[in-house]
Amino acid sequence: MTEILLVNFLFLLFPVSMYLIFFENRAVPRQGKILLIIFSAVSLILCMSFPIQMEQGFIYDLRYIPFVLASLFGGYLVAFPLYVILNVYRFMIGGEFAVDSFIFSTIIFIAVPALKNYFLRKSSRSRIIIASLVSLLVMLFYLITLLRFFTLNDPYFWEITANVLLIHVIGTAFIVTLIERIIINIDTREKLLQSERLALVSELSASVAHEIRNPLTVTSGFLQLLKQSGNLPSNEKRYVDLSLLEVQRAESIVTDFLSLAKPQEQNMVTSILQEEAEYVRNIMVPFANLHLVKISLRFSNTHQLYFDQNQMKQCLINICKNGIESMKDDPGTLYMDISERKNKVIIKVTDSGSGMNAEEISRIGKPYYSTKKEGTGLGMLMVYSTIDKLGGTVAIDSTPGKGTRITLTIPVNE
Repeated sequence: MTEILLVNFLFLLFPVSMYLIFFENRAVPRQGKILLIIFSAVSLILCMSFPIQMEQGFIYDLRYIPFVLASLFGGYLVAFPLYVILNVYRFMIGGEFAVDSFIFSTIIFIAVPALKNYFLRKSSRSRIIIASLVSLLVMLFYLITLLRFFTLNDPYFWEITANVLLIHVIGTAFIVTLIERIIINIDTREKLLQSERLALVSELSASVAHEIRNPLTVTSGFLQLLKQSGNLPSNEKRYVDLSLLEVQRAESIVTDFLSLAKPQEQNMVTSILQEEAEYVRNIMVPFANLHLVKISLRFSNTHQLYFDQNQMKQCLINICKNGIESMKDDPGTLYMDISERKNKVIIKVTDSGSGMNAEEISRIGKPYYSTKKEGTGLGMLMVYSTIDKLGGTVAIDSTPGKGTRITLTIPVNE
């Protein structure tokens, strides 16, 4: 029994091992759920193919560990194919109680994936506990169905109960712990890379931007003089106009670069953010009106922060501008909510615009990536840079077609 049990644990480790070998150092693939289904299905089938047999002859397997975990992490879209595979393979194996297995798996399929959203919202430690409890409840339900063949006074039943519960709960907790550790490592590595990236951009941006701005200013001045010249044919002045537009666009990009520079001492202020929030709302109202969008500001913060005021204003402007532009096809209301939570300031900007998918969200904040055709990506890079300098975090929650919520969490320096 011990050898088969260890082999089954290897089967359970198969999905985790495949991820570590092939995907840990890569971006999350688009077909992530497909891979989750494939890896979980292989693990499930292997567990069913090599069941555990106790000394007294009772046979059981660990099929519900990969099934439960995949259902919690992937929901019904992942659980349904696994449910089909589980039952098809069970009928192929044959033997007694195939119908009972079908009924039992149907109940589990209906109940467990419904917990997905609740499960994913929890912290890493809470997810380990929840997954273990779900596995415990599933097995308790399974053991209750065995009471048709045993009595509560039967010591063999309690031996089965101890084996089944311990192995499933410990196995589930072990696998989820590994998964959560992988998630934590990926997040930590991504934050480290982002911090290094922002530090490098911050160091280079000021010097490079100033060097570029000087020739741009000269070029713009001469182009304006050329435009006012009476010797230039009218049909050729349009080329000057186009050149001026491109110079202005280049100056706009340089301005974005300058906002990535280190905070300037003369701009540092201590504030509860109310003045900055009202300034941003007032300055964005004309732009919002142009797109038939309303701006709603709710302020309930008393914590003071020490920051570069110009950079903070620009950070909020960039977020609001993106939110307003995302609602150009379906105008709505842009909500700005600034509040406090313990020793942190929480800034939430919510729109009801076009939204983004998971892949787009994962690339936001990286240089030169933008969801807009004419965007440079420097606006959100500046947001990440500003909040990173304050020791804070940026979280993006978005659904295509429904909108986006950007949450800035900034710790208060005592």
